[in-house]
Parts: sequence; structure tokens; C-alpha cells
Amino acid sequence: MVLHAAGEPLRLEDLPVPEPAAGQVRLRVLACGVCRTDLHIVDGELPHPKLPLVLGHQIVGVADDGRRLGVPWLGWTDGTCRYCCSGRENLCLEARFTGYDLDGGYAEYAVADERFCFPVPEGYPDLQAAPLLCAGLIGYRSLRLAGDAERLGLYGFGASAHIVAQVARHQGRRLFGFVRPGDEAAREFALELGCEWAGDSDELPPEELDAAIIFAPAGPLVPAALRALARGGVVVCAGIHMTDIPSFPYELLWEERVVRSVANLTRLDGEEFLALAPRIPVHTEIETFPLEAANEALDMLRAGEIRGAAVLRI
Repeated sequence: MVLHAAGEPLRLEDLPVPEPAAGQVRLRVLACGVCRTDLHIVDGELPHPKLPLVLGHQIVGVADDGRRLGVPWLGWTDGTCRYCCSGRENLCLEARFTGYDLDGGYAEYAVADERFCFPVPEGYPDLQAAPLLCAGLIGYRSLRLAGDAERLGLYGFGASAHIVAQVARHQGRRLFGFVRPGDEAAREFALELGCEWAGDSDELPPEELDAAIIFAPAGPLVPAALRALARGGVVVCAGIHMTDIPSFPYELLWEERVVRSVANLTRLDGEEFLALAPRIPVHTEIETFPLEAANEALDMLRAGEIRGAAVLRI
């Protein structure tokens, strides 16, 4: 499925089977998760993607040598810059990203830098494993940056939140879920996943939060989350794109509250999370679509009609 221009539907096309370059592996794609980042690319909210482009960065596939590998968003870094050399390869200025700078997994075959592929944990079927590779990894990194918060708020109960909620509960944290006003299905989903309270995103929880993670790409949630924080709390913005954050009074930030973003992931994040997920074990709830229905999956994601994560079966 190929994107030729922002705002256009993806087109089903026959492309040559890609040949791996030095250091790359070729994968026969088995499944690929559908991420909100894909939606931001299609809708033109992320500028300058490679065009034409094969989307998809939550790839599960079989390499030519039979290994089952996963391919995440971070597809290549230079390995020599100040960020790479200080354990912050997620900030590399020359980084290239799967399904954005590099063709991704909305296809029958893909190539990827072998250094940035992960062995897929045993026990996870292909379709259930795909969301671990971005929704899971970004959620895990966001949770780490939230510190040791006991009372944790999750804003936006989609693919990432439904995974990170399981990790947070495993760590003994208390969860509070925030959903779009009036979205009763999402509220029930949050409660099923272990939130002791779930309400509309413009509500205050019954207790102050020690940290909040915002997965929904809505800037007005930042001051809303700050209002819900205890002193010294942190708001973590987990998305790669967010609408503008409205102005808010300094008193919401005062008392050493913090607002920070999450950018991409590191390979260490992937190694740690994919080792942890089977031990919890994390269960991914998915809705599946054939490859040729990728546009339908994106439309449903845009409308907030996906429970858990959407995955293309190839």
C-alpha cells in the first residue's frame, strides 16, 4: 500500500521484491501494526516523508534465513554523533525512520537494517506481537520517563495505553484513565485494564496524580493534566505530533511540576521491553484487517473506533 501524497488514500500497487543492501535483512511480512503516526503522515501533519512511501513501522516478518524479527520506528542512526555516543540514539540528527524515511511494512516484503531489528518474543502470535513494536515501546519509554509515580494518569486509551496499563499494574502503580468526553466504551475499556477510576479528559480525578502520560495528540490535554498533578509531578507527552498547546497560567506549572516529551525509542528500550512483556505477560487486544483494507483501518483509527490496536495481516 503506497502513499503518493498527503491527504490521498493509499494505493494498492505491485512493487518489485526489495533487494537487501549490505547490513540489511529482507523480511516476508506477516503482520504490521497500524499506528497513529501513520495517520499523521497520511494527513500531512508530519512534514517531508519520503514519497512515494510504503507506510508501517510495527513489522513482524520472517527473514530469508528463517528468523522471526520485528522492525520498529527507529530504522537507522549514524552511530557517531553526540547523541548516539551518549546513549541517546533516539535523538540522532541523521536518524531515519521506518515507514517515513524508509519503506515500511504495509507490503508483502520489506528490508531493514539488521542492527535495528529485534527477535520477536516466543509465545506471541504474529498479529499480537506487532503492536509491541511501537505502541508497546513508546508506552514503555513514556512510563520510564514518568519516574516512580504511584498514581499515574493515562490520557487517551488506545494502542499504547492499553499496553502500558498492564506494565504499570505489574509494577504496582495505581491507574487513572482519561478518555474523550462521552466515550463510554473507552471508559469501560480503561476500567477493564485495571484503572481504579476512569472519566472524561476534562475531569479531575478523585486524587492528585504523581504523573500523567498523554497519548492523545491533543494539546489542550497538557494544561488539563497539569491541573490534575500533585506538586513535583510530571506530564509526559508521548506522541510524535500534537496540536498546539494553549496558554495556561504559570501556577499550573509551579511547585516543580514538569512537562516533557518522548522522542522515538532506543534499541535498549526495545531489548528491555520485549524481554519484560512475556514475563507480565502483556496481552495485546487487536482488530485485524487485510493489507488491502489499510485505508479502512486508518479511517477507523482516525474516528477513534479501534479497541486496542489495529493490525494488518499480510
